[in-house]
This record gives sequence, C-alpha cells and structure tokens, in this order.
Amino acid sequence: MAVLADMIDPAFETVQPATLTAPFLFNSPHSGVVYPRSFVEQSRLELPVLRRSEDTLVDALFGDVTRLGMGFMRAHFPRCFLDVNREPYELDPRMFEGRLPAYANTRSMRVAGGLGTIARIVGEAQEIYGRRIPVDDAINRIETLYKPYHRTLRQLMVQMQRSFGVAVLVDCHSMPSGCQRDQRIDIVLGDRYGTSCAPIIPDIMEAELRRRGYSVVRNKPYAGGFITEHYGNPASGMHAVQIEINRALYMHEATYQPAESFQTVRSDLLDMALALSRIAQIELAPQRTAAE
Repeated sequence: MAVLADMIDPAFETVQPATLTAPFLFNSPHSGVVYPRSFVEQSRLELPVLRRSEDTLVDALFGDVTRLGMGFMRAHFPRCFLDVNREPYELDPRMFEGRLPAYANTRSMRVAGGLGTIARIVGEAQEIYGRRIPVDDAINRIETLYKPYHRTLRQLMVQMQRSFGVAVLVDCHSMPSGCQRDQRIDIVLGDRYGTSCAPIIPDIMEAELRRRGYSVVRNKPYAGGFITEHYGNPASGMHAVQIEINRALYMHEATYQPAESFQTVRSDLLDMALALSRIAQIELAPQRTAAE
C-alpha cells in the first residue's frame, strides 16, 4: 500500500540474517511505496498513475531469502521519484530550471526515453511534471538517496567478497504483463548477454523456474540495467544477475493487490534462491586469465 509522507526515513533498508551463510544479496530497488507529499503535489498525475512504475510487492516476494542465510536490500522511495538503476546523473536538461553539472549524461537512450535518474514519464509515456523542476531538487535526491543507496550496496558486496571470496547480487524487478506482444513470458533473466555473472547462476535459476512451470527467457527484452552492469565483474569475483517477473503472475495490476497465486510464486522463488545457495564457492571462483 502506498504511503504519503513528508520525508522518507529511512530511505532504504538492509536485512541481514543472524549468520550470513551464502554470498548472495537480493536487491529490490524499485519496490518503494513511500511517496513524498511534496512530490505528489508537484506532479500533474494522481498517485495511482504514478505507481505504474513501481515493482509492486517484489520486496515481499524475495524478503524471505534471509531465512536461507542470504542478505536482502530494498528501497523505500519510489522509482518515479528517483531511479537507482541508472547512472547517478542521467538527466534530461529539458526537465529542469537551472544548469545541470557538466558531467551529467544528458544523451543516453534512457534519458531520451524519459526514464533517466529522475524520470520524466510513467506508464504509457505520461508526463509526471506540469512544469520544470529546480536543478537543486534533482541534485538533492541524488546526494541524499542515490549515493547512500549505492554506497551501502557496494559495501555489502565487498564484505561478502571478503568473507566468501565471491559475491553475487540478484537484482529483483517486475514487468507489466502488457509489455509482451507475441507470447506470454513469465520471467526474464538478464546477465548482460553473459558478461555480468558466471553462467552457472542463470543456468540454475532458469532450470529451477522451468521445473516449476514458468516460461523463462534470457536478456530479451531486459538484459539488466545499470546495477547489473555496474556490479557484475566475474573476473574479480563479483557477479550480478537481474530477474524480471511478470506482474500478472502474482498481483492484480489494476489494484496493486496480491493475487491468490502470490504465496505460490513467493515459495517458488524461495526454492530457486535455495538452489542458488548450494552453488559451491569453487564454482564461482574469480576467473583467471591465461597469462596468470
């Protein structure tokens, strides 16, 4: 259920098991439902429309991984307010009053599509703002939310790598059912076309999900965003994979409420996580070059 608040505190949270027994961190960066009151008042859209960019209930689907000795992290702020699955300064200059920093990336495909670090649109290309917003507002969101989020995410990954020799980030997302034209896809696994993690990770995920009756594809239409690309470096023992789940599997998209199948999907995803936890550390050891 979405919440209006004067401020987002805390902006995000990490949940660690009493004992971390597997080098996995599940991350839900787009499931936040705490909407700043000033932002909603600033928007030309009603709250139910703003919510269309949420990965609604994804944090609830994956939160139980801590019972398996794995870490979990989630944002409380909504994606349409700030998207941490972007570069820190992917910003559209047409959205803001004032001059953006010279280092801002104003020409990325995501900015062109209205989905930069500060989104311009939600849903079916519906404009969020009725007028330009101050540049200082964007910079403040990045400094107070984006940077602390990624600082914490990086620290958790480094700590796991130090403890286990490897670290695996599973970035958890959902996709609207209406985005598919030719066939129903239940789940998309993204590993940046084989570059962000060892093949055994998506292999196990796909096998476990298919065994439970889900249709699974890889990298199309979602190969993984900034988080998967930025944190996935198998040569250094850092692995990242993205999972996108069709919302129609577990929720009523019109009302943002869980469907009757929610518990089944959650249980199946937990079984998938359990299978991942059994990967021997040696199978995820950093890949060494021939010269070494």
